[in-house]
Amino acid sequence: MEQVVLVTGSGSGIGRATALAFAECKAKVVLTGRRPEPLEECAIACRARGAEAIAYPADVGNPEQVKALFAAVHKQFGRLDVLFNNAGTGTMPAPIEDVPFGQWERAIATNVTGAFLCTQEAIRLMKAQDPKGGRIINNGSISAHTPRPFSAPYTISKHAMTGLTRSTALEGRAHNIACGQIDIGNAQTSMTARMVHGVLQADGRTAPEPVMDVEHAAAAVVHMATLPLDANVLFMTIMATAMPYVGRG
Repeated sequence: MEQVVLVTGSGSGIGRATALAFAECKAKVVLTGRRPEPLEECAIACRARGAEAIAYPADVGNPEQVKALFAAVHKQFGRLDVLFNNAGTGTMPAPIEDVPFGQWERAIATNVTGAFLCTQEAIRLMKAQDPKGGRIINNGSISAHTPRPFSAPYTISKHAMTGLTRSTALEGRAHNIACGQIDIGNAQTSMTARMVHGVLQADGRTAPEPVMDVEHAAAAVVHMATLPLDANVLFMTIMATAMPYVGRG
């Protein structure tokens, strides 16, 4: 694999696992996120797998930092083949009427605005490069389909991601740019550690939920990314088999 791949939110969780999976395929990996230390640690791990990797700290919700990030990608590699819009944040559980404005603002800035800004810059670069084209993969969520209790900001942001995916897929056709979305349920990361101890269900119970190895989600992203550009996985759901999604509520 000679692809140049940019993974946002790659310092931990799904982003880190996916960056390492791309490194195993010898992709050239660009890692970004807000915290320099875990990014550099991930870059070292990628290089240990024989891949070229650079860490570039940036806040994807900041337009100027996003522009600088993509300028650095172009300067280093001359092109971008895959963008994985993975950076995201959750919010503390709360009824809609009690959600603090700051939590709403943070969720939308990271999960929606961040993905939108990165998509804009990726499309600009992919349209201009030779050969033209590339692929954008958005990290949706099971919450892009159905909510958990007291998760309005996160759920709304992930429904917005679905709109971004469909719009990008449509507009990308003319420029050989494919766009798809992976909706991941209960991959085992620090964000889902509470699942095994019990989380609130729609019927008011608190119950544990099964999780799956995060490497399965990472492998699914790599599969989507390595298809030829005349084929596209528009939406994929990968989840712990027995998690309460089908029939949730």
